[in-house]
Parts: sequence; C-alpha cells; structure tokens
Amino acid sequence: MSDLISHINDSDFEAQVLKSDIPVLVDFWATWCGPCKAIAPILDEVAKDYEGRLKVVKVDIDHNQKTPIQYNVRGVPTMMLFKGGKVEATQVGAVPKGRVTQMLDNAL
Repeated sequence: MSDLISHINDSDFEAQVLKSDIPVLVDFWATWCGPCKAIAPILDEVAKDYEGRLKVVKVDIDHNQKTPIQYNVRGVPTMMLFKGGKVEATQVGAVPKGRVTQMLDNAL
C-alpha cells in the first residue's frame, strides 16, 4: 500500500475527511473482500497521480461500523469523494482506473 493512503476510523473520520482542506476519496473496504484487494493498486496509483490535489483514505467496515451506516454503504468496495464535507460522487464495486479518474475529474 502507498504511503499516500491513510487508514482512518470512525473517531477520526470528521477530522480527516469532513474537515479536510482538499477533496478526499474514501474507500470503504473489508479484508475479506476480493474486489477490494483488486482495486488497491488502482487507488495507490490515484493517490500518486492526484497527490496534493486529493487525499485517499480507507475505512475498514468491519472495524468501523458507524461511518458506513451513516453514509448508507451497502456493499464493498464503495468509493465516495468528499469535497467540502459533502459527498460529491460515489462509485460502488471494483472498476477500472479510468472510471475512478473520470469520477474524480468530473467532481474536481
């Protein structure tokens, strides 16, 4: 995993995501989720490609249940782009890098 990606939990979600000065891509994932593992290298690339313009964080839904419930996460992986404390875009499922960057470029 990239040094540019942080693992966060329910207690620091507000500070790390909602109050962030730059947009944040949140990856809701689980250790048992195959598609989550499949997109991990894509998220590493996205974190590098958008460094300075975007922060990428991961939330393990098994250890942090409050935040996924709050944002109605029903399946993993679910990626949500937060900008100014609000959800700007959502992508559910493992998708190619082009779909992720398209979502980001449209919202940024």
